[in-house]
Amino acid sequence: MSFQAAQDPIPGDSYSCSAIETVIVPKATDLGGFEVRRALPSRGKKMIGPFIFFDQMGPTEFLLGNGLDVRPHPHIGLATVTYLFTGAIDHRDSLGTEQAIEPGAVNWMTAGRGIAHSERTPAALRTKGTQLFGIQSWIA
Repeated sequence: MSFQAAQDPIPGDSYSCSAIETVIVPKATDLGGFEVRRALPSRGKKMIGPFIFFDQMGPTEFLLGNGLDVRPHPHIGLATVTYLFTGAIDHRDSLGTEQAIEPGAVNWMTAGRGIAHSERTPAALRTKGTQLFGIQSWIA
């Protein structure tokens, strides 16, 4: 397999990259004490293809004893895909799935007719403080 490096477009030059039609600037959204930057939905785009939400979590640092605490909540008729660059999240759901989401791993949760799940910082990381940086997309 061979690799040919592409010419990088010049930043700020709209003529160098004709494929860009819309630039979506993420909006800060509070999710109960934790802020995400939500790119979808936005005023300009409700969804792109099957993607109905696209969130960036962090980068942030949790101090000693703190962490992510997304309590159990339901989903129906969609899937969520979570990927982390730093940190860890414990995923638990009503189907009995327990997964430690860590950098390089993908958590793909399919809700189907209904599922409830929670996402929390692992207890071991709360004892020393931790960082979190990742993305999550909701797909219909």
